[in-house]
Amino acid sequence: MIRWTQALLNTLREAPQDAEIVSHKLMIRAGMMRKLGGGLYTYMPLGFRALRKIEAIIREEMERAGAQETLFPILQPAELWKQSGRWETMGNGMFRVRDRKEAWYVLTPTAEEAFTALAKNEIASYRQLPCIIYQMQDKFRDEIRPRFGLIRGKEFIMKDAYSFDADDAGADRSYRAMYDAYVRIFKRVGLAVKPVEADTGDIGGNFSHEFMVFAASGEDGILNCEACGYAANQERAERQESASEFGGKDDAIVRVATPGKHSCEEVAAFLEKPLTQVVKSLVVLADGDPIMVLVPGDRELNELKLRRVLGGAKIEPADETTVVRVAGPCGSIGPVGVEIPVYADQSLKGAADVIVGANAEGVHLLHVSLARDAHITSYEDLVIVAQGDACPHCGKPLGLCRGTEVGQCFKLGQKYSKAFGATFLDETGAPRLLTMGCYGIGVSRTLQAIVEQNNDENGIMWPASVAPYQVALLLLDPDNAEVTAKAEALAADLEARGIDVFMDDRAERPGVKFKDADLIGLPVRVVAGAKGLSKGGFEIRRRTEKESVIVSPEQAAETIAQWLK
Repeated sequence: MIRWTQALLNTLREAPQDAEIVSHKLMIRAGMMRKLGGGLYTYMPLGFRALRKIEAIIREEMERAGAQETLFPILQPAELWKQSGRWETMGNGMFRVRDRKEAWYVLTPTAEEAFTALAKNEIASYRQLPCIIYQMQDKFRDEIRPRFGLIRGKEFIMKDAYSFDADDAGADRSYRAMYDAYVRIFKRVGLAVKPVEADTGDIGGNFSHEFMVFAASGEDGILNCEACGYAANQERAERQESASEFGGKDDAIVRVATPGKHSCEEVAAFLEKPLTQVVKSLVVLADGDPIMVLVPGDRELNELKLRRVLGGAKIEPADETTVVRVAGPCGSIGPVGVEIPVYADQSLKGAADVIVGANAEGVHLLHVSLARDAHITSYEDLVIVAQGDACPHCGKPLGLCRGTEVGQCFKLGQKYSKAFGATFLDETGAPRLLTMGCYGIGVSRTLQAIVEQNNDENGIMWPASVAPYQVALLLLDPDNAEVTAKAEALAADLEARGIDVFMDDRAERPGVKFKDADLIGLPVRVVAGAKGLSKGGFEIRRRTEKESVIVSPEQAAETIAQWLK
């Protein structure tokens, strides 16, 4: 048991102005954490206790799934990252430092390189497989805009695990073991999560699931089908193929002046045509080579999808000089007559009466048939999926909501084992590349996500499994020896049952104590006062309920223990 008068704890009536979302505000107000600098937070004692409980649950489930814990250096040699190619591709997102000998190092943002290098040296035979190892460690990323407290910071705590298998079948089993462990972890910490298909991003690989907490403040768009259960991050989401609504006509091309009209919206309004009839033409660089991409005027290009279509090519916007050289003036370009490869969204297949730029300043073309008038390299799914699009599995309309990622599983394949030459000897004695998987949980992000999902207008509502303490014991009359003795006896009984107690023994008014108890949000509140004891016992209330019950001192500990089960 700890007493408030001994604790490093100060609650706030108002949140700081830079706290933007509910969980950030509540964790500051409840004294769970304090800001040290942009994207940098100190865990205060109560917040740190909750964090440690989350970590304990993660460790239990990792070991249950057969994973072994390790701990790697945070400071890693640049050579590892150059060997994988991510020294260049991760760019300014990494913190890079030099030592006194001018050697470069990385403050690790993730740990694929280090784990693969270890596996190369330690795994020699198929008899050592499968092998899953993990760590709980601070990570660092140079976020352009740190925000939302622990949700997106420069320093954060991550659980990262890596599986090593002999083949794809083994990797699939490891993936399923980690996936199932994640389901158990998030259930145990009191988070309602939704596994969704996701892009693999800078980490690479060919398949991934994100575990999303739905919240209005979420950073990611999630497409969700209520009919069949399909769910995917907006970066990854697919839709059922649909043909252009502007097909069938075969009129000759007409050039029309559109002075000063450059955006699709401006052109559609000027010509009094629907925005969907205008084709948006974009010139981008794929591994340095210019290509043109066509999407409907009311849609946005999904660069990650384009990257997958082009086999992982690096996609960058083309500069104005390049656009003019390969197509024409920016704002008036189109696919007719260009000599670079042209990729069109699948919804433009069969488009025969659309509007495109004429590759001349202030001129557009009407009645363009893409099949007749342009050379399309291929039609692909290239746009960001939107609410109302057809589900790729069942065809029903997709819904759109917001979510925050708290965990992710990746099938890495042999990307890193190939880069590092991480091999093992199979049953025949032949060397083969290890097949890998990667599994991350944002531990500190999970802490705040629990608060984001479990609160009301009065404060936090901690799930019992991760609450800093399980019982808030409010001593209303600290100078009353009888009341104090009964409260102390109850606390001792609870502690003997493995239930941790936080006693508010301050010389404060009851109203202040009640407000602070609701703000901090421990699962059970017990009020010990002379008035209540004279009426029969302690006043006990669950944080999730409005009504209290009076329980005798003899029955209080057992009642609380049953509630917490």
